[in-house]
Amino acid sequence: MVKILVVDDSQIMRNIVKNTFATMKVPHVCLEAENGKQALRQLESNDVTIVFLDWNMPGMDGMDFLKVVRAMPKYKDLPIVMVTSERGKFSVIEALQNGATDYIVKPVQEKTFKEKVQEILVLAR
Repeated sequence: MVKILVVDDSQIMRNIVKNTFATMKVPHVCLEAENGKQALRQLESNDVTIVFLDWNMPGMDGMDFLKVVRAMPKYKDLPIVMVTSERGKFSVIEALQNGATDYIVKPVQEKTFKEKVQEILVLAR
């Protein structure tokens, strides 16, 4: 059973990611968080398989969350996919250098999302 954590301050975006994942017919449980602080609490109390992470959020943004999580040895191999409107080359480079597994630019294209998720799930097994 795949346990996904969708971290985005927009309920609409969380729903898009959840619904797109649901069409993949992969048995899963979906957890949600509105910012990095909530996501850290979810991560600490659940055995998460993959994280879908927005960049711009109040409280603790996605980059800060990414840095904190990657500093914890327990989560060094946890797949974390940035799903964000930050589309500049330097943003992508910054995210990957700080430990993002992959990067998807909003608006999310269903085909791209599914392809990237399938690749990550194969590697995670």
